[in-house]
Amino acid sequence: MSTTESPKLAGRREWVGLAVLVLANLLISMDISVLYLAVPFITASLEPSSAQQLWILDIYGFLLAGLLIPMGVLGDRFGRRRLLMIGAALFGAASVAAAYAGSAGALIGTRALLGVAGAILAPSTLALIRNMFQDIAQRRTAIAIWTAGFAGGAALGPLVSGVLLDHFWWGSVFLINVPAMVLLLALAPRLIPEYRDPRPGGFDLLSAVLSLGAVLPVIYGIKSMAQDGVSLVAVLALIAGPLIGAAFVQRQRTARHPLIDLSLFRLRSFSAPMAVNVVAFFALVGFALFSTQWLQLVRGMGPLEAALWSLPAPVAVAFATTVATGVARTVRPAYIVCVGLLITAVGFLVLTQVGVHSNLAVLVGGVVCVAAGLGVALTLTADMILSAAPPERAGAASALSETANQLGAALGVAILGSIGAAIYRTDMEDKVPSGMSPEALHASRETLGGASEVAQRLPEPSGSGLLEGAREAFVHGLNVNAVIGAAVMVVAAVVATLLLRQQAVAPVTAADVSGTPLAESVPESAGG
Repeated sequence: MSTTESPKLAGRREWVGLAVLVLANLLISMDISVLYLAVPFITASLEPSSAQQLWILDIYGFLLAGLLIPMGVLGDRFGRRRLLMIGAALFGAASVAAAYAGSAGALIGTRALLGVAGAILAPSTLALIRNMFQDIAQRRTAIAIWTAGFAGGAALGPLVSGVLLDHFWWGSVFLINVPAMVLLLALAPRLIPEYRDPRPGGFDLLSAVLSLGAVLPVIYGIKSMAQDGVSLVAVLALIAGPLIGAAFVQRQRTARHPLIDLSLFRLRSFSAPMAVNVVAFFALVGFALFSTQWLQLVRGMGPLEAALWSLPAPVAVAFATTVATGVARTVRPAYIVCVGLLITAVGFLVLTQVGVHSNLAVLVGGVVCVAAGLGVALTLTADMILSAAPPERAGAASALSETANQLGAALGVAILGSIGAAIYRTDMEDKVPSGMSPEALHASRETLGGASEVAQRLPEPSGSGLLEGAREAFVHGLNVNAVIGAAVMVVAAVVATLLLRQQAVAPVTAADVSGTPLAESVPESAGG
């Protein structure tokens, strides 16, 4: 057979199948943020303690991040479509259980189950794209759509929950998952081909436990320090994670059937895009905390109105991923990633100009630039990560990619959140009116939300003066973090260009088909 023969083009069935995968991916991402607006309703209904409230919010993301790698490997070895459907069934069942949870403990348990189900689903949604789209141009388009779904899900979470909570009870934010999972279970056997490693080894359970032990303490420690400051438990968690991670790496070197192929990290085309993903989600998720609070607590918008003004960001991601896919046919990936990161840097520079009384266009324009630039970069990094790994390890590679996303998000929340909190507390030292109770004083100096509540109870002009000072302190933290974000993006753009400059524009030939030959695939077709 000629090596210049074009790979098989995907048809209507593959594109409809992609829509099903992206829908599942969007819901997995959306469930990270869908509870942000529902917390007051859940608190009134279930009366959780402060610790239980944190676990309700965080347990989903913890288990999702911790289990991605072993679940990606399981998909490679036992069938990606099979795990996709198992995950969909479990995700739907856990969503129903969470919607009707009768206690805080029950909701924590069902949210944990949702995290497990999300980890089962997530790696397959990206890995299966490699099998379904063998033509490089089509595959990049498919990954661009997948990226827009993943990035857009977290932004859509508050919007969806805002609409539902205006009409229904808090459990409705979970029930929205059920129709999509039923659709996936009905259509996946018809539209999505099965694939598994034709020469699978055994599953190393010890490696799976170590991977969980390496990721979970780090994510927990970072989030704990962001929320509550430095504590012994958080520090011990941050120490334990890397130590267990070192044991995990050593196990991968010696195990007969390791979970991940460490040699991939010696490839710049794999390790550099992974690093870009960490930095991208560091900026995207870390700064989202400030933009949403500015809309609600500085601008004074309600939750639904704020969510609607957040919509231009996912729209920008969708547009940017489309543009990046087209340009990638003629331009080296390094330059596209570089331009994307520099666009993000420009967005952060715009956000340095946001003030207490700024026009709404300044914040929205800056956030749109940040989101569009990251959409450009993430489309190419996802494609490079998936292409660098051998086809039979695509599930593990996509799991590593998504783990990098989760780690970057946690770092962004912790580092940017801590910097913003420190600046806020420092600025508020001389902006609090005299004569306040210790409790009101503490609340005003800790968060803008606390200062807003205290200000409502104070007589004028003390109340408006406190609120204005708190808003100025918050915006100061926002501006400083925007400067940090711009600097990080510029450095990342330079480093990514240097590391990836040898990566050529991928020719669309049979020699670079992104799936395995039919002879190596599992004989099960999309229809059976």
